[in-house]
Amino acid sequence: MKVQLEGITLLANDVAALASFYRDVIGFKTVVEEDDYVEFVNEGIRLAICSKPLMADNTNQHYSFIEERKGQAFELNFECDSPEEVYRLLGDWIEKGAAAITEPTVKSWGHTTAFFADPEGNIHSIFAANPSNF
Repeated sequence: MKVQLEGITLLANDVAALASFYRDVIGFKTVVEEDDYVEFVNEGIRLAICSKPLMADNTNQHYSFIEERKGQAFELNFECDSPEEVYRLLGDWIEKGAAAITEPTVKSWGHTTAFFADPEGNIHSIFAANPSNF
């Protein structure tokens, strides 16, 4: 039996604000937009945002959807075609509301990588493989 990852759902205190960020800043298009759930068009893996109260309802009020989250729980990685694109997109996203965490730097594993946060404080990376590493 083969199991394949089909989607990622981000949990949000404010679905509309987080959806606005991923739509207006990152550039994802929405395919479903409801008060408590938003889904984006994304090739490969489905990306969605769901309210914590709706997930609590769906899981018999499981405490993990009711308690306030502390610390980083996941990271999304956004790959670019070039290191120059990392700088350009990161600057554009910060201008539109992303929070800068680190500037782009060349990492030991051969990527130019930067980190930013979305409105709920989730920290993600944007990166590109450096041409000299091929």
